[in-house]
Amino acid sequence: MRFDIITIFPEMFESYFSRGVIEKAIKKEIIEVCIHNLRDYARDKHKQVDDRPFGGNQGMVIKPEPVFHAVEAVKKKEQACVCLLSPKGKNLTSQMAKDFTKCPQIILICGRYEGVDERIAQYLATHEISIGDFVLTGGELAAMVFVDSVSRFLPGVVGKRKSVEQDSFSSNLLDHPQYTRPRSFRGMEVPEVLFSGDHKKIRYWRQKKAFEKTLALRPDLLECKKTAKENQNDLEQPRTQMKGKDNESN
Repeated sequence: MRFDIITIFPEMFESYFSRGVIEKAIKKEIIEVCIHNLRDYARDKHKQVDDRPFGGNQGMVIKPEPVFHAVEAVKKKEQACVCLLSPKGKNLTSQMAKDFTKCPQIILICGRYEGVDERIAQYLATHEISIGDFVLTGGELAAMVFVDSVSRFLPGVVGKRKSVEQDSFSSNLLDHPQYTRPRSFRGMEVPEVLFSGDHKKIRYWRQKKAFEKTLALRPDLLECKKTAKENQNDLEQPRTQMKGKDNESN
């Protein structure tokens, strides 16, 4: 799978893509990441990529010509997805990231300044993507997040495939609490249920805590009545078995 990133700050990506899981995926040739300097596709002598907005306003806007030229030059696949990274876009979700793995090539356009000429979004981009309801100084960080989130769903990128399937958001729930050594730290104890050896009881406890955490921190994920009802039913089924044992599992 190939990612092409169009940016005016190509040097920002050197450190991130030369470390960790993404670096290993590149070395194993599972993914290919190519960084392109937008200024290389500006055809005026000053390599200008931005200009003042029509109608008057603060800041500068990315011009359409260099972006169109860049995308046309780096596009290798007819089915390539062209993603404009913008706070006006659709919020990236885990399911969307998984769906993007079907694209053989993804071209990411990093916005800057006050944004990009609307003709880029309307006539060039196939998708307009946001990583959250906030504004960044540019799309470079968003591009890194996008590549990371999509790559994790490709076979061989993450060592244990099952860990990806059980991550937060995989079932519209946040992940359950995790603990490791030491068992006791500054008076803070690990829940006893995790040492019970009863895998059914542990599985139930984890599901219960995941539901409670989602309800407390991200109730919007449970707005789907079916999801909430299914999880609530699952929690109620073993409740009689757990009665009187809440103290050891809290």
